[in-house]
Amino acid sequence: MKKRTLIQAAACTALLSAGPLAWAQGAPFKIGLILPMTGQQATTGRQIEAAARLWVAQNGDTVAGRKVELIVKDDTSLPDQTRRLAQELVVNEKVDVLAGMGITPSAMAVAPIATQSKTPLVVMAAATSSITEASPFIVRTSFTLPQASVGMADWAPKNGIKTVVTLVSDYGPGIDAEKYFTDRFVFNGGKVADKLRVPLRNPDFAPFLQKVRDLKPDALFVFVPSGAGAAVMKQFGERGMDKAGIKLIGTGDVTDDDQLNDMGDVALNVVTSHHYSAAHPSPANKKFVEAFQKANKNLRPNFMAVGGYDGMRVIYEALKKTGGKGGGQALVDGMKGQIFESPRGPVFIDAQTRDVVQTIYLRKVEKKDGQLWNVEFDAIKDVKDPGKAR
Repeated sequence: MKKRTLIQAAACTALLSAGPLAWAQGAPFKIGLILPMTGQQATTGRQIEAAARLWVAQNGDTVAGRKVELIVKDDTSLPDQTRRLAQELVVNEKVDVLAGMGITPSAMAVAPIATQSKTPLVVMAAATSSITEASPFIVRTSFTLPQASVGMADWAPKNGIKTVVTLVSDYGPGIDAEKYFTDRFVFNGGKVADKLRVPLRNPDFAPFLQKVRDLKPDALFVFVPSGAGAAVMKQFGERGMDKAGIKLIGTGDVTDDDQLNDMGDVALNVVTSHHYSAAHPSPANKKFVEAFQKANKNLRPNFMAVGGYDGMRVIYEALKKTGGKGGGQALVDGMKGQIFESPRGPVFIDAQTRDVVQTIYLRKVEKKDGQLWNVEFDAIKDVKDPGKAR
């Protein structure tokens, strides 16, 4: 009798000790997606959420035996709100991965939480170079402003642009765009007549554009975050700057695919450098655009969408590599070094920097079948972030 009791007690102890592991493997795999769903950057949130849900719809909601659960939270692009939501997701929801991050200040606010809790943070939007250096648990699937800016600084002086004024939003990505464009442009023999910075919150571009008109450079180089390009383009046209012979160039944010058709003919012939266009001619992208529009009432995907779509791919593949076990460091290790064909073209996640390496395209706005498109005319392959090449 005593022997049987001991055996039963041992069996109960074994079950109890195995319980948490069995529960962990059978529990949902939770992805906390923090995005600006309202406010100035709402288009970013809308695009990334739509792309993430499309990935799940196409690839299933079970990976390596784990049911995948997306938990979407709106931070309205306020870093304090982002930090609070991340803490709640980690502590209360016990998410396996944090993701999203519409703007750089949001990503920076969450970086210490990712480090302390050893939770992977997949940055699908924010584009300041230094973000991945803020935590060893950050992996980026979007792009960096130095990546996009340097290609334009090489193209412009070879195409009759000798003097420029830069106009950027006054926060991390804008400062990166300004620095890496101007440094390279001057190195290539160009002259920067002035550097203008516009407040991120409630920007009024009018006085800045008037100053550019007075300076009469060959071109105005612009970076504004996703969602603000239409306002710049409208005021650029209203002041007749294109008719005054001032070209508009910039990173692809300014001719955002999500807003391009609303900008009108003033956007025609604007040249930008960027990592994604909805007009990218690959079979993978044509399939992506068709599926995205079908699922989202004909909404055209933009560069934020592709960051979200590829971010989900990176998470899924990492979970597969762990055999469904997950775990912060194991997931990050599974994300490093991934190579795949994205709708944007070939991509890999640099194992040392945990940052995205990709093709940067030069594109010109053209009208086809009554719609405006960013049409690629040149490509720079395997571009690492110049900000990490120091």
